[in-house]
Amino acid sequence: MSGLTTHILDQAAGKPAADVVVRVSRREGGNVHLLAEFRTDADGRARLIAGEALEVGGYRLEFAIGEHFKASGLPVTDPPFLDVVVIDFAVSNVEQHWHVPLLVSPYGYSTYRGS
Repeated sequence: MSGLTTHILDQAAGKPAADVVVRVSRREGGNVHLLAEFRTDADGRARLIAGEALEVGGYRLEFAIGEHFKASGLPVTDPPFLDVVVIDFAVSNVEQHWHVPLLVSPYGYSTYRGS
């Protein structure tokens, strides 16, 4: 299965981050073109680009995580320390599946190329 997916884990709550807005864009030259906007499902997951639509090149994911933590009831700063987490990455082989998870708390995050 090829394509692009994501999964957000809320490390502060110890569970998936549901209903978070995720925007996926294509980066070409110095320009960024919005492709689509999604919301994560109850398990914190979103299928962003189907395999046949995935192209070699640069992409950007934007996670509107500030709203998630604000709605969670956790004590967070106003404005939030992390509002929108932006991850720029590149796809080098469209035959492979690309999974970009986000592990996040109100004050930090990490990501990696998942499987």
